Amino acid sequence: MASLSPQPQVIPPAPHMVVCGDDGLVHRLAAELSGVYGERVTLVVPPARDGRSRLAAVPGRAATLLGRVTGVVGRAAGVNGSSGAGSPSGGLVRVVEAPEPDDEALAEAGVDRATALALVYDDDETNIHAALRARRANPRLRLVIRMYNRRLGQHLEELLDQAGRTGNGDPGDLGGAEATTTVLSDADTAAPALVAAAVSGHSKVIEAGGLLLRAVERPPLAPGEPARPGDRTVALLTPPRSDGADGEGPVMLPDAEAVAGAGGRGRIVLERVHYSVPPHRTPRLRDRSLPLGSFFSPRLRWALAWLAAAVCGLAVASWLVTDENPTHAAYLSLLDLFAINDPAIGQPLGRQVLQLLSGLAGLLLLPLLVAAALEGLGTFRSASALRRPPRGLSGHVVLLGLGKIGSRVLARLRELDIPVVCVERDPQARGVALARSLRVPTVIGDVTEEGVLEAAKIGESRTLLALTSSDTTNLEAVLYARAVRPDVGVVMRLYEDRFSKAVYRTLRDSHPRARTRSRSVSYLVAPAFAGAMMGRQILGAVPVERRVLLIAAVEAGSHPGLVGRTLAEAFRPGSWRVLALASESTGDRPEAPARPPHPPGEPAPGYVLRPDDRVVVAATRQGLAELLGARPVPRPRTDAG
Repeated sequence: MASLSPQPQVIPPAPHMVVCGDDGLVHRLAAELSGVYGERVTLVVPPARDGRSRLAAVPGRAATLLGRVTGVVGRAAGVNGSSGAGSPSGGLVRVVEAPEPDDEALAEAGVDRATALALVYDDDETNIHAALRARRANPRLRLVIRMYNRRLGQHLEELLDQAGRTGNGDPGDLGGAEATTTVLSDADTAAPALVAAAVSGHSKVIEAGGLLLRAVERPPLAPGEPARPGDRTVALLTPPRSDGADGEGPVMLPDAEAVAGAGGRGRIVLERVHYSVPPHRTPRLRDRSLPLGSFFSPRLRWALAWLAAAVCGLAVASWLVTDENPTHAAYLSLLDLFAINDPAIGQPLGRQVLQLLSGLAGLLLLPLLVAAALEGLGTFRSASALRRPPRGLSGHVVLLGLGKIGSRVLARLRELDIPVVCVERDPQARGVALARSLRVPTVIGDVTEEGVLEAAKIGESRTLLALTSSDTTNLEAVLYARAVRPDVGVVMRLYEDRFSKAVYRTLRDSHPRARTRSRSVSYLVAPAFAGAMMGRQILGAVPVERRVLLIAAVEAGSHPGLVGRTLAEAFRPGSWRVLALASESTGDRPEAPARPPHPPGEPAPGYVLRPDDRVVVAATRQGLAELLGARPVPRPRTDAG
């Protein structure tokens, strides 16, 4: 019997994720995936023009994480990385350089064996073409696409999801990855964080179930001190005198007894972000009404009012002199006013004098009517009824820049009924039409010119949101606002990370009592894109030392530990904790009990979860895998967790 020759052992490819882009978001996203989630990442970036590595542009902590590179694949130079395309084995991140994400570049990045792909190019068309190629190459791929056109993005999601369901084969080799497509806009994603930073001072927030939550570190409770009502303690930190060498690390999702007996441990608490809207607000009915007062100047309105009073006086005098009834006397006065009545020849002297005075009033009325028509037409044509900041306005937000980001922030502020005044240099900017439709006061002018911020009432405002595409313009506006009012809160959009840190520290040291925030859009949106790559149900992540806590939205009917229990009972220490309801169920059944009234996202304490409820949970990796009925993919131990 002939012996069989030994067959070579086939090693399955390690699960990894691919990120394709051409700006700072690609590096932020790679750092988020590798540093927070512990994923292997392959970057597809354009070749460097100055001969330097693309990693030189990565700032701060992201550069440290991305420094663990297995190799650079330069297609233009014809050099392949030592670790092989798609299976990085020597580190967390590898880089593929390609001018565009075509079929060859995606193949070199290993898209056919990847679990997720993020396309974050600044051009919508480039992302669409690459998404279609990637879905054809790997029907099981989880796609995350960056697009500004939301309507087109919704149609693209449906198309690619349908293609994934049609071509999806056996998902066993990738751990059951779900072939989903998620289209995100950096403007829509960054808007809630920017609004939260402007109104409440918090920027690191997670939007979940109608709530805005932020993770903060709190000192340990004193012995015998009870926790505050509604305190969502999600983790206990490592004791101060322990480095984790003895296995004692953070405690994830502790129960009340563990929190009470923490013994000097710090806590990570999820707090709800509240918007503190100032008491002075313009009523919505007035906002939507036609501002007739803005068409005419005060002098013209006073002149028309005095002339109308004179005409009324002439009508009363005609009634007293001619002994006619009041209606007929007023009619005769109007005929005399417009010079279409017969001369009062042979009539009493009083009637003749009144006719002459009415004719004189008619001569004065003619230029006033012409002036009113020209003034109203000029105001309508110049700004199409753009409102000016009303008198007495205070405690508002001054929004500088109505581009892609500014227009989304403006819509968010008006949804929350927060008073806002916009400043924009270009009258044709995309957000000017939105400001006009929302009846938001808008100042058209260059913020670097004197008097523009004064017209926006920067001295009476509470916060300046500088969101233009120019770092110097944003900085100049902030410095001028601080010169006018030192305690005004400022939120700046700055691109360069080192410059942003230097500006923030200088402003903070110069005005320690004023709120100062400096953020880039890529910094704000990277966690949302990373969460979408992990799965549609992931809303965000909270790093806790070397571990991570996931915020996700799941169906209550997917696990027996949720259905039929209250929010307090649907809690498994160390695994998951229900935070809120994500949305109301549709189609209430007749046999189902009526829901008690409660604010959005926060049900009554005794509310019992139903199978069709969608809840927001804080869970560990293993706990979320159990809730979803999936088996977590084993990952190698890394320095990131």
